[in-house]
Amino acid sequence: MSMPMLVIKGTFRAKGFEPDGDTVNFTPDNVADWRLVPGARPVVPRWDGSASIRLEGIDALETHYGDEKSPSGVQHQPLPLAHAAMQELLKQIGFTGFDRDDKDRERISSTTPEAVDGYILTRGADVFGRCVALVGHRSQPAPNGYAVEVDERMLVKTANYQLLKAGLVYPTYYSEFPELLRASLTAAAAAAAAAPEPGKSVWEKDVTTTGVKVTGLQSLTADDGAVILPKLFRRLKDYLDLNPSDPSLSCFRAYLAGAAEDHFYLQGKPEVFRGMHHVVEVDGDTVRMTHKPQEIVFVEK
Repeated sequence: MSMPMLVIKGTFRAKGFEPDGDTVNFTPDNVADWRLVPGARPVVPRWDGSASIRLEGIDALETHYGDEKSPSGVQHQPLPLAHAAMQELLKQIGFTGFDRDDKDRERISSTTPEAVDGYILTRGADVFGRCVALVGHRSQPAPNGYAVEVDERMLVKTANYQLLKAGLVYPTYYSEFPELLRASLTAAAAAAAAAPEPGKSVWEKDVTTTGVKVTGLQSLTADDGAVILPKLFRRLKDYLDLNPSDPSLSCFRAYLAGAAEDHFYLQGKPEVFRGMHHVVEVDGDTVRMTHKPQEIVFVEK
């Protein structure tokens, strides 16, 4: 009914970084605590002891995805909602204000205060060495370095939960995150989707399962562009980069099947699928997912 997660106390900082709605910079009070984080690859901190935290259980609209050297360069999803998620994340972990860099609008030039105390609850690092965690500002549930059984009472105090409750991010689950906590996040997302706040919710404009007409990346990146699950956006961006002069989706499902990098199962069912083509339909220039994000559980790599 719960799961043990490692408690690490430290500080959050955003100045000089490019946070988004599901990534934030964290420095443990004791930098050696990074060695306590389990995972396929160790967390390698920066020179100052900090590392990026990937928030567990959620996926925020992209503010800067891709390689500058790729055909379309670094891209984003509709920025008003993407930035709203980032702003809410900073608020949830204790920042009261921030300024953007004049030249690089995704980079934070200053924050108020400069750093805030907080904690993370982590079950480990992913295959990229990123620490995946629940993040909190107040009510640290246990002393630093302890493993604590995370339950719903602790979950609702995290920024992860509050972002879903606000309707600013999508639920996105991985298999080692326990079903009980997934259910709590799903309930928060469902409540937000049932009564989306106008102009401030991904659910107001979400077309992940109803379908989006893709005539090029602009369909997905403009401020008034389609709002879809970020994982689907990333796959579409990478696919369209293969042939920038032709936005046809005729080979998109074959691309998803060939990549076969996404292994997942559907909630409550044992079969593991290889490739998102099993839950993606294409009809001409329209693409949609056949299952809601909260119904899909991706298998850890």
